[in-house]
Amino acid sequence: MTLATTLYVGLFYIATIILVVGVAMRIKKYAQTPSPLVIPTMPAPRTETGVVFRMFREVAFFESLFRSSKWTWIFGYLFHFGLLLVLLRHLRYFTEPVWFWVNWVQPFGKYAAFAMVIGLLGLWARRFLVDRVRYISTPSDHLMLALLVGIGFSGLGMTYLAHTDIVAVKAFFLGLMRFSPQPLPTDPLLMVHLGLVATLMIIFPISKLLHAPGIFFSPTRNQTDSSRERRHIADWAKELEAKQ
Repeated sequence: MTLATTLYVGLFYIATIILVVGVAMRIKKYAQTPSPLVIPTMPAPRTETGVVFRMFREVAFFESLFRSSKWTWIFGYLFHFGLLLVLLRHLRYFTEPVWFWVNWVQPFGKYAAFAMVIGLLGLWARRFLVDRVRYISTPSDHLMLALLVGIGFSGLGMTYLAHTDIVAVKAFFLGLMRFSPQPLPTDPLLMVHLGLVATLMIIFPISKLLHAPGIFFSPTRNQTDSSRERRHIADWAKELEAKQ
């Protein structure tokens, strides 16, 4: 193997371990963290079934974001829906034979990359143009968006400008999965793209992008409105009442 192949083999093994272990630890922490108060965002459903439907609308349609900011919703939906199709399209590099529905996704995923990048640029512009958002934006917010934009543009570049040997790229990733690494093409744009992807995998568990699994543990979304049926009181408030 070439030096570049060896470096990227090690990089992706390390990045995968960090991603899987890091996300698993965060999810475990989320699941073990108690909710001290019943604080669902009103109007809230009063049944568990209602909570399931509410969570579905939130995940599938970004319901609360739609209510709060239409422009943010448009760019956010473009990014997330485009990203979903792009990720599904990339499954062809990890399956052999390629699943039939992954073949169906290919033409949609190819053009969804444009939607993903446009959405990202809109969300990034918002952090410069909207005063209240610019005020709370940190360097890490800009760096994360720059990383995602870099991944999107480098991927588009390989699709439309500087083609790479995708057969060899697929052999490389299948080899990683089978612990039998294969040579990786050394095209500069491919090196940049994969390096950015590995970087994203490494920092994902400690970034704000963890809102993806975190939303399922949000008490403002996963709780029912049962305040009419029973009184909710925090432990510290119970102790205070007992002393009076």
